[in-house]
Amino acid sequence: MKKIGKNSIQFSKVYMSETATIVGPLERSGPLGNFFDYAYDDLYCEEDSWEKAEQRLVKDAISLVMTKSFKNDKDIDYVIAGDLINQDVISNYVMRDFRIPLFGIYGACSTSVEGLILGSSLIEGEIGSNIIVSTSSHNSTAERQFRNPTEYGGQKPDTATFTVTGAGACLLTNNETKIKVESATVGTVIDGKQKDANDMGSAMAPAAAETIKQHMEDLNRTPDYYDMIVTGDLSKVGKPILIDILKDNEVDISNNHTDCGILIYDSEKQPVFAGGSGCACCAVVSFGYLVSLLNNNLINKILIIATGALMNPIMMFQKETIPSIAHAISLEKI
Repeated sequence: MKKIGKNSIQFSKVYMSETATIVGPLERSGPLGNFFDYAYDDLYCEEDSWEKAEQRLVKDAISLVMTKSFKNDKDIDYVIAGDLINQDVISNYVMRDFRIPLFGIYGACSTSVEGLILGSSLIEGEIGSNIIVSTSSHNSTAERQFRNPTEYGGQKPDTATFTVTGAGACLLTNNETKIKVESATVGTVIDGKQKDANDMGSAMAPAAAETIKQHMEDLNRTPDYYDMIVTGDLSKVGKPILIDILKDNEVDISNNHTDCGILIYDSEKQPVFAGGSGCACCAVVSFGYLVSLLNNNLINKILIIATGALMNPIMMFQKETIPSIAHAISLEKI
């Protein structure tokens, strides 16, 4: 492991092993439905509250990735997990049922890649050999915390995104697999001075642009090095803003860029406004669909940039702006 340039890290012996994705009914009925391991039929996920439902999603994902990799609690050095709900309560409550050391992290919707970077660094530094990274979101828990409960039925603008219900988990290891974690770029907090909590795409696009630009500069690469460049949840609103910002900086990703928030739903047929968002958006698309593309030799190199809006309801009530961050991870097929 070595630092490259200003913000980046290059890894030499970190691999992505098994992954697991658990989603809700709308995600299963979307374009990527066949790439997820399991879907619940309703948002309660056989529980009696939405918060318990989200815990169920996380527990299922972690348990499934351990089953797939023939591991138990004693085989896992650490779990790195986070979510959107106050004080990472979903991840913390789930880990009551496991006897594995936990790093609880928060990066809003950038949490999945932040976890991958931290887990990869621990493995590369020989502080662990098997580390699970997990994150989740739930449409109804997020709506209750950040906006209004779904029962309220408030009208939303077309710029709003729809929080993905799901959980993703993956096992990072020092044992060689088909997918290598090649490098990463740690994001910088960028404030685009946007105040509308119903337009996360516009708020996060400048941070995504900063990270992509820095990644290319640090590693002396151009966008065509990658078969795909995939952002987390900029949606239909943030995607063109990102492309324009980067073109102004002489970086053109228009030929190989897409966004998890656009991929996961059919915005013409599903009631998702500008597309998907939430911690699970990048996690389930990456650990389900994108990993499948790598495993099946359909792509060889991919850059995933998870984007997060670093606000909370109190700051919005105080009319603050919405600072954002984006973390990038480079995966390569061996």
